[in-house]
Amino acid sequence: MLAGWALPGTAGCRRLLATALAAGLRPLLCGLPLCFVTARRAAGQWPSPGLQVPEAAEAEWLVQQVHGTAVSLRRFIACPRLACTVQRCLQGGASPGPQPVLLECAPGPGILTRTLLNAGVRVVALESNSAFLPNLQSLENSLDGQLKVIYGDFFRLDPLGTGTVKPPAMCSDKLFETMGVAAVPWMADVPVKVFGILPHRKERNTLWRLLFALYECSSIYRYGRIELNFFISEKEYKVLTAKPEGTKAYQALTVLWQVGCEIQLLHMEPWSSFATNLKNGGLAVPKTMWLPNDHLCLVRLTPQQDLFTGGLKPTNSLAFVFMVKQCLAKPKSRLIDRLNSWSLHKGGKLLKELEIPKNAKTRDLYPEDYRRLFEALQTSHLFAETWFHDEALESIRNV
Repeated sequence: MLAGWALPGTAGCRRLLATALAAGLRPLLCGLPLCFVTARRAAGQWPSPGLQVPEAAEAEWLVQQVHGTAVSLRRFIACPRLACTVQRCLQGGASPGPQPVLLECAPGPGILTRTLLNAGVRVVALESNSAFLPNLQSLENSLDGQLKVIYGDFFRLDPLGTGTVKPPAMCSDKLFETMGVAAVPWMADVPVKVFGILPHRKERNTLWRLLFALYECSSIYRYGRIELNFFISEKEYKVLTAKPEGTKAYQALTVLWQVGCEIQLLHMEPWSSFATNLKNGGLAVPKTMWLPNDHLCLVRLTPQQDLFTGGLKPTNSLAFVFMVKQCLAKPKSRLIDRLNSWSLHKGGKLLKELEIPKNAKTRDLYPEDYRRLFEALQTSHLFAETWFHDEALESIRNV
């Protein structure tokens, strides 16, 4: 049973009995030798708490009880089968030894949370809806440090405005301090893994905000190569992984994410597998006319370890973002025309040096070609710096 919730009917009575039995066994479980618990924790292997995972119908019922307190549409994992699938995806391919802490965004009824805890994962639950907090905090108090619950919203980290930051919005430095995670060098291993379901009404804006933070090494990326594991719409997944074969999906967002991160598809799941906080329990699937959008895609975004080893640096990365956005604003235009507008008609020589066809369109270049082009621009004496200025920089921030 989920602590702190009243359950109706016979099923609720059965779960109350199960909870009572579990409470009777707790003194025995807590009597494990301290050296055993300490050794498991030091090895990153927490004792499995054997938590009961509610059935999907019960989880959906709990979500529906708090629909009135939600500000906007949210999706939740309510199916135990899906929770197990996600848990295996998140732990798949992990190297031996202590694992990084997993930050779970908006766990809601905590179905995935309990599944992760049962698998020995150390979890920080970041929940923005105060109605879900009592249950999560009760679960936290029943465990020996394996779960930490924080009131906050990952998708409202480091707001751009000035003034006091009011919860559930919060600053990343406060979040990482509470988690007990220190910054590591960019070339080090991943210090934190993040799991969440992107809010679809702000999905594109969220991807852009994370992208700016990645290239500037700001917000969460001040702490190292934070690994993101997000459920995103199938449409946006197609955009992130598009190739320059003349498709509409190949955009500036495509190039910048492919240069910045290794993109891995972990799982695809129909929209109907997720519970929503809508009063009528509807799915509210975003419509699209030009790309398939029948699933949510669990995508892993791991920052490239060598992202800043060449001419691309956090200090000039926004110039790279501006260059890509300007080139792909008109994907059918010739690349040489764009270069000539920046360099007083000297673009042909640079394209020849890079072995790029003179008649190439901006949509014909692969992401690595754009990186080579930018690094060449940074070192070439043929180009003036007037192609990038403060007004252009300010314009790309207003995404």
